[in-house]
Formats: sequence, structure tokens, C-alpha cells
Amino acid sequence: MDLENQARIKDLNDKYGNEDLIVVLGGGEAEASGLAAETVSTGDPTYAGPLAGVSLGLKAYHIFELKEEIPADVYEEQISMMEMVLDVDEIVNEVKTYRN
Repeated sequence: MDLENQARIKDLNDKYGNEDLIVVLGGGEAEASGLAAETVSTGDPTYAGPLAGVSLGLKAYHIFELKEEIPADVYEEQISMMEMVLDVDEIVNEVKTYRN
């Protein structure tokens, strides 16, 4: 997760708290998605950004996990193609590890 996005998430967390805030990820690789989930949950593991050493405790979900929450036509148009070419289970399982 780039430094600018870390700063945005930190600002939103400061403004709204972590009770009603989630992070929706859309990365195409399990490792990158897991790293982003870890960053918003327990802090930036690379110690390079605004979330270095900052545990926000935010829950992260991959967009694939939210399929039922998205209008079917929007999901079909925007996301379904990626479901066919990516390892959805691997990505979702990686992200879930940082929520449990």
C-alpha cells in the first residue's frame, strides 16, 4: 500500500474511528492484498509509511468477498472478468487471515 493511501486511511480513521470503517481491497495478488490488510490492521510491516508502528485495527475485505453487497450488473461489468483470471480463494484467504 503506497504512502499516500496509508495517510488517507489514517486520516479517515482519526476522523471516524475504526468501529464503522472498513477497507475494501482490489489487488490481483494474494500477497499484495494480504500486505495491505496487515497494514490497515496491525501497521505497516515495512515501517516505511504513516502507518509504521500504528495499529488501526481496521478490518479489510477483498472486493470478491463483497459480491453479494454489490448490484449484480455492476459486479458483472466491473469485477466478474477478474474472477475468471485470478485465484480468488487464495486472495480471499490471505486477506481473511488479518481479520481473525
